[in-house]
Amino acid sequence: MILVSENASKHIQNLLKEEGREKAFLRVQVRKGGCSGFSYKMDFQDAKNEGDHTFSDKGVSIAVDAKSYMYIAGMTLDFSGGLNGSGFTFTNPNASKTCGCGSSFAV
Repeated sequence: MILVSENASKHIQNLLKEEGREKAFLRVQVRKGGCSGFSYKMDFQDAKNEGDHTFSDKGVSIAVDAKSYMYIAGMTLDFSGGLNGSGFTFTNPNASKTCGCGSSFAV
């Protein structure tokens, strides 16, 4: 399962509303790259793929492909918006190392 914090849920729902895509879902993927070996990719999509793992948490629908899911199962997605910058943060229990930017990890 992928969990979503209250802050992340509010931010995602606001983005969907701004784009006029309230029915879309959040796709979370893992890609090779980044300073630690893997990086996270997120976007909104309207159609799910066969084999996707699907979840809903705090009003956010999420889809993850099977290959990505093995790297991020149990992850929590959060959103921070403060004076030091804002953005999504990932708390991934499968990561053995993360980089300073927070969007790259190793297993």
